[in-house]
Amino acid sequence: MASGKHEGHLGAVYEAKGAEQVAALYDRWAQTYDAEMAKAGYRHPSICLALLARHLPRGAAPLLDAGAGTGLVGEWLGIVGYPEVEALDISEGMLAVAAGKGVYKALHNIALGSPLPFADGHFAGVISAGVFTTGHVGADGLDELVRIVRTGGVIVLTVKTTLWDTQMAAHVARFVTAGRVAIAEKTEPYVSMPGEEGTVPSLAVVLRRTG
Repeated sequence: MASGKHEGHLGAVYEAKGAEQVAALYDRWAQTYDAEMAKAGYRHPSICLALLARHLPRGAAPLLDAGAGTGLVGEWLGIVGYPEVEALDISEGMLAVAAGKGVYKALHNIALGSPLPFADGHFAGVISAGVFTTGHVGADGLDELVRIVRTGGVIVLTVKTTLWDTQMAAHVARFVTAGRVAIAEKTEPYVSMPGEEGTVPSLAVVLRRTG
């Protein structure tokens, strides 16, 4: 079984204590993040992109890339037909790299899990790749994402299986029972970074806002 123990920048962010430390660590990592994650075979962005394209019509707008980092997902969204995307991330350094790619309509330096400055039902869809994981965002980070997605819109997110089993599955079930979301799709567990020894499996979920 994967241990979840990592070295370097990745190990540091997984072991971070609190939002300020997470932000500072990502700030320091920003300039080499894309290259290091490519070397690790990082799969979350491509899986999220595929699921979004399957469940949300081409051209739906606006979208929110929640936990955008350096803009790995944002670069691809415009290519496949989603031209109006905003980015949200806890790290100013990561957002600075994302800004340089010129793919976002707006950038918001906010921690996911905090109150978000968007109206109810503002977004057609939200994509959140690699955010609901160890040392980052817990299940309660989903609440604001559900609020800001319009009825019929989707939330595409990845979740570490350990978080899904201990928190997220029950949290999502409460939204389903309340008639606010439906699970449109859930993948089987997969290894998000095959080039990084010790990676704990994740899964991806598509939630459709129903009410």
